Amino acid sequence: MILRLASPADATALADLGRRAVTAKFVHLYKPEDFATFLGQAHSDAKVASEIADHGMRIAVIEEDGALIAFCKLVLSSTLSEGYSDAARPLELKQLYTDPARIGGGLGKRLMDWALAQAALEGADEVQLTVYSENVEAQRFYHRYGFAKIADIEFWVGNHCDPEFLYARKMTSKIDGAGGSLADAAQV
Repeated sequence: MILRLASPADATALADLGRRAVTAKFVHLYKPEDFATFLGQAHSDAKVASEIADHGMRIAVIEEDGALIAFCKLVLSSTLSEGYSDAARPLELKQLYTDPARIGGGLGKRLMDWALAQAALEGADEVQLTVYSENVEAQRFYHRYGFAKIADIEFWVGNHCDPEFLYARKMTSKIDGAGGSLADAAQV
C-alpha cells in the first residue's frame, strides 16, 4: 500500500470512491433526489478535479495494486471555525473515507496520522472536522485522536438538513503525537 498525494489523474477514481463510501454509509437516510443532488455537488468528477488542483487543499490517497482504497482531504484554512473556536490557524479535515469493503483495516489511522502531521507542518493550531450526529463509530475514532465536540451545526444533503457536530483538536507541537518526524510527514 502506498500513501501519496492525489494527482489530476486520480480525479475519476477518487470521485467514485467518495460516492461509494458515502452511499454505503448514508444513502438510507435520504430521499433519492436529495442524495443525488448531494453526490453531484460533493463527489462529482469535476468537483474532485477542482479540489485536487486547489492550492489551498491537500488530498492524500492510499493506493493498493493500482486502486484507490482510502483518502482524506485537508482544507489548509478551515471554513468551519467562525464563531465556534478561538484558533488563529485552524485546518479542516474532511472526507476521511475508506472503501466500504476495507473499513477496520487501519487505513483511517494511517490517514489520520498523515493529516495531523500535515497540520503540524502547516503550522495549524487546531484541526477541525464535522461528523454526523448519529455516526457513533466515526465519533469514537475521532475521540481516540483527541477531538472533542465544540458545537452543534447543520449539514445539508440536497433539501434535507442533518444535525452535525463540529469537532476540534488543538495542536500543541510540531509533531503532536502524529506518529513520526517532520521528515516522515513531508514524504507522503
